[in-house]
Amino acid sequence: MPAKIDHLTIAMSDREASERHYGILLPLVGFREEKRGIWTDGEGFYLQFMTAKKGTGPYERYGAGLNHWGLAMESKESVEQLRDRLIEAGIDAQPLQDLGGATALFLPDPDGLRAEFTYYPDGMPPVG
Repeated sequence: MPAKIDHLTIAMSDREASERHYGILLPLVGFREEKRGIWTDGEGFYLQFMTAKKGTGPYERYGAGLNHWGLAMESKESVEQLRDRLIEAGIDAQPLQDLGGATALFLPDPDGLRAEFTYYPDGMPPVG
């Protein structure tokens, strides 16, 4: 059986801003907070948030390291609704993107790390 990703750890420079951002976003896509800084989808996948060490730089686009993380959405409408709900909650959500038939929302966090929320039509792989 192949190994599966069970968690991502994300370091943040401004804990208050990041907790606000993810506290709005994650419940909208089915995650719940188990304890401060630990969120789960309830199916064995966790997101852990920690404060970055002083003197370290924020995420840089196209730099080495994690570029973005992605979650599949059930429909194009669910991606559109997520964007609308984020805007209503005061988060500056980017325009939706058409990725060759897939519909995606890329959402940077306060440090610039992007989460991708994408609906893929049947038969379309998430990467490729």
